[in-house]
Amino acid sequence: MTPTREGSFRLFRFAGIDVYLHWSWFLVAWISIQNRSHEYSSMAWNIAEYLALFVTVLMHEFGHSLACRQVGGRADQIVLWPLGGVAYVAAPPRPGANLWSIAAGPLVNVVLLPVFYVLASVAAGQGWERSAPDAYGFLWAMVYLNAGLLMFNLLPIYPLDGGQILRSLLWFVVGPAKSLLASTFIGFAGVAGLVALAIYNRSIWMGVMSGFILLNCRQGWLQARAMMRLAKIPRRDGYACPACGTAPIIGPIWTCATCGGTSDAFATHGTCATCMSVAATTPCPDCGESSPLLAWAKRRG
Repeated sequence: MTPTREGSFRLFRFAGIDVYLHWSWFLVAWISIQNRSHEYSSMAWNIAEYLALFVTVLMHEFGHSLACRQVGGRADQIVLWPLGGVAYVAAPPRPGANLWSIAAGPLVNVVLLPVFYVLASVAAGQGWERSAPDAYGFLWAMVYLNAGLLMFNLLPIYPLDGGQILRSLLWFVVGPAKSLLASTFIGFAGVAGLVALAIYNRSIWMGVMSGFILLNCRQGWLQARAMMRLAKIPRRDGYACPACGTAPIIGPIWTCATCGGTSDAFATHGTCATCMSVAATTPCPDCGESSPLLAWAKRRG
């Protein structure tokens, strides 16, 4: 249920990462700017504040993307939409790599928060509250913005960063499937709290956010259950995925790209049992990476 490029347009490309912006961002920006029009003497400061939010969210998402690449993962797309941003990252299937890819996003806010706090404190000491109230208010707004984004993202609610960090830490102990199951279970409890808070505050915005989080948490739960079922299937000795190190499943689960037939790629040595065509690569059902069949063979001795 994460946002897609549908309804979005490409803004720019940086470091091999395409950034897309959903059209509804402008609608929400206009509403947000209007609602805070009383905070400044000029509307220009309201626009600057919202643009600063845009840049902060974008930096947060680039933190995820660049960290994922640092550990050998794939990250080539960011979508910005009214509820924030999503960096499409595919970290190597290791808990440490996953942890760094997720934690790097909030770390951007950890860096920005003291920077703006120092600037706002200096401005206070220079008397900007009276001589330049708009600039003074803007600096403190940036402090509260980064603090709010940091605290919200670190809530241990899947799929927020905090929930995914929790999942990565549990992964070290109980493995990928059980860690995802546990973090989504905790996430359901967290969503219930957010829904209660939305009702108490009569916040439509928080209600929409809670619904989005709930749908993604449910998707994670179903994925964890599927991973646990997959783990119970017998595995073939002598082979291991070059990407995640998992032995392949025994059974005709690989689909031929030529005829659509299914066969056990490792029993037929990559040859389709129906049309006899040979596949150049064999995908891993656990991590999704495709590699030549020879690369799957375990090195002996």
